[in-house]
Amino acid sequence: MYPARKKALLTLGTVLIMSLACSVTALAAEGEAEYIPAVYATFWALVPPVVAIGLALITKEVYSSLFVGILMGGLLYSGFRFEATFTHIFEDGIIGVLSNSYNVGILVFLVILGTMVSLMNKAGGSAAFGQFAAEKIKGRVGAQLATILLGVLIFIDDYFNCLTVGSVMRPVSDKFKVSRAKLSYLIDATAAPVCIIAPISSWAAAVTGFVEGEDGFSIFIRAIPYNFYAILTIVMMVGMVVMKMEFGPMRTHELNAVKGDLYTTPGRPYGLVKDELSEAKGKVMDLLIPIVSLIICCVLGMLYTGGFFTGTDFVTAFSQSDASLGLTYGSFFGLVITIGLYQIRRVLKFSDCMACIPEGFKAMVPAILILTFAWSLKAMTDSLGADVYVAALVESSASGFLNFLPAIIFVVGCFLAFATGTSWGTFGILIPIVVAVFENSNPQLMIISISACMAGAVCGDHCSPISDTTIMASAGAQCEHVNHVMTQLPYAVTAAVVSFITYIIAGFVQTAWIALPVGIVLMMGVIFVLKYLDNTVEGV
Repeated sequence: MYPARKKALLTLGTVLIMSLACSVTALAAEGEAEYIPAVYATFWALVPPVVAIGLALITKEVYSSLFVGILMGGLLYSGFRFEATFTHIFEDGIIGVLSNSYNVGILVFLVILGTMVSLMNKAGGSAAFGQFAAEKIKGRVGAQLATILLGVLIFIDDYFNCLTVGSVMRPVSDKFKVSRAKLSYLIDATAAPVCIIAPISSWAAAVTGFVEGEDGFSIFIRAIPYNFYAILTIVMMVGMVVMKMEFGPMRTHELNAVKGDLYTTPGRPYGLVKDELSEAKGKVMDLLIPIVSLIICCVLGMLYTGGFFTGTDFVTAFSQSDASLGLTYGSFFGLVITIGLYQIRRVLKFSDCMACIPEGFKAMVPAILILTFAWSLKAMTDSLGADVYVAALVESSASGFLNFLPAIIFVVGCFLAFATGTSWGTFGILIPIVVAVFENSNPQLMIISISACMAGAVCGDHCSPISDTTIMASAGAQCEHVNHVMTQLPYAVTAAVVSFITYIIAGFVQTAWIALPVGIVLMMGVIFVLKYLDNTVEGV
């Protein structure tokens, strides 16, 4: 009996030890999952992006500046422990964002779009369109207005807008000596601002999803006339082009462009990319058919991801679509159509089409690198509780400044999007707070404040060197990224100041019929004052 009892005791002991070990492991795993850094949800959560942005503007070197910001985030998260710092940076940061299916979809879309641009260049479609546009467009003003018009027409998605408008209009703007910095501004100013006031866009879908407990699409429609920054940016852009005036660093770039230097600074990250525009076989249709196919396929791709082809209505399908997956599907089939077209027309050999794939990838390497670092930096700020910190600030100030709250939310949205480089993340943080504050007390002020949130997010997005849309605009125009940021900043700040004043007015009058006209008049007044200060670019 003793051996049997001993065996039973040993078995019981083994089970107890294993149970204890499992409990300890579970507790350790639980403790690890609930780890909260000492600086969580404090001002320190915003330090990493501020450091990265400051270094980028001072050194004019983006990659190292972004990595320093990421490193700062890792150090603050780990409490300055070496192993934990780099584990967080690479596992939760760089590798984590590159493992995200949405991010990977955007990168695939970028590479495919870069390939299509390379194909259109090599087939001669871009050159043919450039010659056609040169015959129809007269002067620098016409080239810039054509860029704005195309940007307004492509309102589906800001990424798609930036890269498509850039690839189509770059040869035209080069021909009429429009600087790459100005082209990137025109692209950026017709990307997010147009998407945020277009009911059928990926941005409208994102905003609709953040308005919980309300009819998100109806609220988005009602908020459009209060989106002062987007509307005033378009007014400012068109007014300055028509009046032939520039100010700030952009003036220097435009003056140099008139003399033949489209870049002004030595930094030309896309200088090694081959633009083979000398093929004589290409026709305008070799650019227009791929672009139109791409637009149609991307719209269908987004509708497909939203369930449109399984019975969901059009508006609902668009509001719940997956922009990343939809753009990936659409760009792939657009690429297939383009290659098929060129084979039928015999403008390119199949081997030449395949050679454009690595060329397109190389063209997008700068954008992919900056995007990866920017996403990683956002992961650092998220782990430090930046969203919780900002949400607490807004909620604490909501009670005492109700009429000023739209203007306050606009400023907070600007700062948050500037620091984090994400408009959609800003929507996700601020819109639920606005709904909670106003839905039962003042629905009209809720609409204005939601619009202020969207406008502030777009403004901060424009100003931030780590914003994905700003990066895309640089890539689309093939402009040195810091040049784009530095030349666009004075324009964005000017529109932001006028928008801020307009939101103060809107908070009291609570009607767009008064606030919006006042804002437009103020913006035009600013443009006339700048014109009076003799900032006309000679030779335009």
